[in-house]
Amino acid sequence: MAAAAAVVTPSGLEDGVSRSRGEGAGEVVVERGPGAAYHMFVVMEDLVEKLKLLHYEEELLRKNNLKPPSRHYFALPTNPGEQFYMFCTLAAWLINKAGRPFEQPQEYDDPNATISNILSELRSFGRTADFPPSKLKSGYGEHVCYVLDCLAEEALKYIGFTWKRPTYPVEELEEETVPEDDAELTLNKVDEEFVEEETDNEENFIDLNVLKAQTYRLDMNESAKQEDILESTTDAAEWSLEVERVLPQLKVTIRTDNKDWRIHVDQMHQHKSGIESALKETKGFLDKLHNEITRTLEKIGSREKYINNQLEHLVQEYRAAQAQLSEAKERYQQGNGGVTERTRLLSEVTEELEKVKQEMEEKGSSMTDGAPLVKIKQSLTKLKQETVQMDIRIGVVEHTLLQSKLKEKSNMTRDMHATIIPESAMGSY
Repeated sequence: MAAAAAVVTPSGLEDGVSRSRGEGAGEVVVERGPGAAYHMFVVMEDLVEKLKLLHYEEELLRKNNLKPPSRHYFALPTNPGEQFYMFCTLAAWLINKAGRPFEQPQEYDDPNATISNILSELRSFGRTADFPPSKLKSGYGEHVCYVLDCLAEEALKYIGFTWKRPTYPVEELEEETVPEDDAELTLNKVDEEFVEEETDNEENFIDLNVLKAQTYRLDMNESAKQEDILESTTDAAEWSLEVERVLPQLKVTIRTDNKDWRIHVDQMHQHKSGIESALKETKGFLDKLHNEITRTLEKIGSREKYINNQLEHLVQEYRAAQAQLSEAKERYQQGNGGVTERTRLLSEVTEELEKVKQEMEEKGSSMTDGAPLVKIKQSLTKLKQETVQMDIRIGVVEHTLLQSKLKEKSNMTRDMHATIIPESAMGSY
């Protein structure tokens, strides 16, 4: 085992587990990485999604009145007994969904036999289960998540489910709204005001003749006042002060518009020049890093070939030992199944023996007990007393009958004598 684990490959990390494949050995060697402890959380989340695709809420949970498991139910220990029952129920349901008949386990079934049946069904699908069955007794952990995930995949294959490419929604770009400031004037607003003034002038149209007359009068007035305008009496200092006072009010600020395509083009040119300058600096470092990585990969490949050639006989021994181990596990499972059956038979025979012992004890206690004999003697004594009483009563009745008979006989004799005497007296007369 230690020699086989020494095979080194340049393969990367995947889901927190480093996987390496030797060219000479041709077998995958799994090395535990720092993220392996969290891999079962990812498998558990995938399992929940697969169970939803199989409609386990309607077909399993509602029929059996079970609570839906959380996204990390089998990854963390909460209640081992409840988790193990939930694991067995889910596994049996998934095996049935995959087209294999499997009896739903009961709460009082032997856990070893249930786990053995589940693993045998898993191997029948072509899946590997190179871990002791006792890992599944706790009802949680990476092995429990692995078994349920494999059974869920087989159920999805059986119903013809296939994964499709995801479709992403098209996001619409929202236009940026720039708040307008009343204190500043943009170029577009100046143009709009100019156009509005022109339209107002066009609307206030005056007749051409009237306009000519007004223009002529204005020219005459200006020519009359021209001399006064040329000779200004305004002080230059006061004029300068007035100009400085009014100048800030006359200032027009034209703000750049972010929606203008010229600004976008300027930004693109700036970014392009920045990228080109940064690329010149980093290209040399990237080329150097590429060359170093290439040389390192070549060294690792050559060292891998050398190590595989040196450890070829150890890998062969490891394969043979692994084959023997798998055979021993199969024999152990078969023997474990026989032990379970014999244990059940022994429990049945023990129950029958206890029943027979209880019956024998009841019969023995009834045979050795003298209470029935005493009752019989008491009954005989009572019968004798009653017999004596009956004999006395019979004697009294016989005596009474005899007395009555004698009395009746004496009465009859007396009556007979009474009838005979008068007849004889009448004959004498």
